[in-house]
Amino acid sequence: MVEDWGNFLVPYKQAVDELKVKLRGIRGEYLRVDGRSPIEFVTGRVKPIDSIKEKMVRRHINEDRLEEDMEDIAGLRIMCQFVEDIYQVVDLLRKRTDITILEERDYVHNKKPSGYRSYHIVFEYPVQTLTGEKKILAEIQVRTLAMNFWATVEHSLNYKYQGEFPTQLKSRLQSASEAAFRLDEEMSEIRGELKETDQVENAHNVGDSSNENSNL
Repeated sequence: MVEDWGNFLVPYKQAVDELKVKLRGIRGEYLRVDGRSPIEFVTGRVKPIDSIKEKMVRRHINEDRLEEDMEDIAGLRIMCQFVEDIYQVVDLLRKRTDITILEERDYVHNKKPSGYRSYHIVFEYPVQTLTGEKKILAEIQVRTLAMNFWATVEHSLNYKYQGEFPTQLKSRLQSASEAAFRLDEEMSEIRGELKETDQVENAHNVGDSSNENSNL
């Protein structure tokens, strides 16, 4: 039984704080080396106590099984510019030795019926406390900026309507999700075409330089 929610949530807050620093450090390293990072920005939070209790009721989670059965008390969100960045970040997370991935759910290309898209990773993370190491469950969601915009607005509307959307509104939200994903795909295509243009121009410049040297 949870007698002191403040103390119970301390290791979860510590995990979120530590991982935000680590992931932001990765972003900084990418920027220094490549000038660009697949990580646009990172946020994190510990689920509010009221939300934990509500989910316990909704998911029929016993209080004595809370640590084992609720995987998103500690949650982080990684935002990316492009869809392909999501999978680059996922590969990066798979290679880390400080987390143990337990489950992956690809809602990017396997969207939920609502239109929701994101990549979820459930993992185990060790927190060092005064009484020793404590392993907790946590979740990372990786998504594009467009996916995050849609999910944020949908969540606020979902709260207002308590999950019972009018049929017309539900259909419009699904259409908006598709529009957001088409935007993601279009931006990826533009990025790819710009890369191809740069490669052609670089090859042309190298060729011109070689010709100039041969004429000397």
